[in-house]
Amino acid sequence: MATASRRQALHGLARLIGLLRSWEGLLLLILAVTIASNALMSPMFLTIGNQINLFQLSIEKIIVALMMTLVIVNGEIDLSVASMMGLAACAFGWLFQAGVPAELTIPLVLALGLLGGAFNAFWITVVGIPSLVVTLAMLIGFRGIARILVEDRGITGFPAWFNALGQQPILGPLPLALLVFAALFIVLLFVLHYSGFGRKVFFIGNSADVARYSGVDVRRVKATLFITSGGIAALAGLLFTARTGAVRGDVALGFELDIITMVLLGGVSIFGGKGTLWGVLLSILLVLNLRNGMALANITGHLQTGVIGLLLILSVLVPNLMQDAGRLSFRNR
Repeated sequence: MATASRRQALHGLARLIGLLRSWEGLLLLILAVTIASNALMSPMFLTIGNQINLFQLSIEKIIVALMMTLVIVNGEIDLSVASMMGLAACAFGWLFQAGVPAELTIPLVLALGLLGGAFNAFWITVVGIPSLVVTLAMLIGFRGIARILVEDRGITGFPAWFNALGQQPILGPLPLALLVFAALFIVLLFVLHYSGFGRKVFFIGNSADVARYSGVDVRRVKATLFITSGGIAALAGLLFTARTGAVRGDVALGFELDIITMVLLGGVSIFGGKGTLWGVLLSILLVLNLRNGMALANITGHLQTGVIGLLLILSVLVPNLMQDAGRLSFRNR
């Protein structure tokens, strides 16, 4: 009996050591240090209100980052998500100002997001243009349409019930956007890691040609991901509009940097085929806490953006260095 207990304890210790040696374990360690540092800088940091506010200020980015995880694991990228968020927000404001009821405008804007995603999917899956080129073009295109709709003016005066969706708690102290994030994380966690579709996403990310020869409908999987990405970006744009109560042509400008950083920092390979949503969740928490800590230290927004850019570089460089070091160690045995 004692021997069995000792074996279980040793097995548990081995798993813990394995976790700490993984990329997720490293993120967890850095996150713990960051949270401890922030708590020492401000006694208000660990309060429930500050933690909810920490999420609320970047909630739209992290919602889009969840779907971006599946796109990048699949070996693709969608640089147009932030511009789609801006287009969705501006389309909502433009339609509402034109007299369309907000209740009807919301599904129209969500449909616009799906249509934008389908537009990307057509050029990528049917015509065969790389997703980097297509979505970079639509980063400019969607933003241009948004600016045409609202020009240089701001649009406000939305219904009180709509603004309340983004500004008031819905369940206890939790706002709607945070609940959407939690629900989406659970759904995508199941889809990516525990479903046949998720296995196809990884399979294609490792080698689209091998997946195609194995009978996987590569076009359909990729199209599904890009259409869904467009729809979720439009949803995030609506949530941003509800939270701020206003629309301008520069809504979500530059958000793609933070979104991609969160995904790659979570251990998702930029080349596809590797990554977990748990790692992305840890990276999201790390980025949010780093931004909060820099704000507590009175670091300006431009320097914060520079730090996030550095993280983007490190998130690609460090895993590759760790992988090379592991291969070298294996060869030297």
